[in-house]
Amino acid sequence: MGYLLLLGLGMPEIIVIVLVVLLLFGGKKIPELMKGLGKGVRSFKEGMNDVQSGLDADAEKDAKSAPKDGDGAK
Repeated sequence: MGYLLLLGLGMPEIIVIVLVVLLLFGGKKIPELMKGLGKGVRSFKEGMNDVQSGLDADAEKDAKSAPKDGDGAK
């Protein structure tokens, strides 16, 4: 297996990207960048969960207020 396919990138491309990141940011900055990225992802997931909870609550409220079978006029 000569290539590791990750998003269509082979091993040589991944190595070049890692080297460029190391050159641009240096070894000391990378942990800080990853920490910031992790916080951003966590915040995004919390926001998505809040939106989903709101949608679920609205759907539940609508389901309770909707007329049930047999309650309508014939």
